[in-house]
Amino acid sequence: MRKLLSTKYSAGAFNAAMLLLRLTVGVLMMAHGYDKLLHFSKYQHDFMNFLGMGSTMSLALVVFAEFFCSLFLILGLFTRLSAIPLIIVTCVIVFKVNNSHVFGDGELATVYLASYLVLFFVGPGRVSVDSLIGK
Repeated sequence: MRKLLSTKYSAGAFNAAMLLLRLTVGVLMMAHGYDKLLHFSKYQHDFMNFLGMGSTMSLALVVFAEFFCSLFLILGLFTRLSAIPLIIVTCVIVFKVNNSHVFGDGELATVYLASYLVLFFVGPGRVSVDSLIGK
């Protein structure tokens, strides 16, 4: 019981938690990106034209972030760098698409945003490719 109430943590528990976070948000977001990748031509005409880049370019950048950056997160490769496009995409979803409603419809995007911010600030943990190559 004392261990459950303790504020101390072990390096192993921290690394396991970071692995679990990377795998969870990576796999869940990768599913969104995979759907957009498979049905690119279907989505490109109705997709949001963000910052005047055009709907096709906006969709391509979202697919890159949601699919490929999520893949890098799962592997723990370039984790902090991969989190940046995901942070941008989820910020657009929270603040533009959901009109800054962090509760209700914007709840899930807010959770993703918080997860990506944690990964950006803390890093991937020891169970990652980044750790293996010494980054």
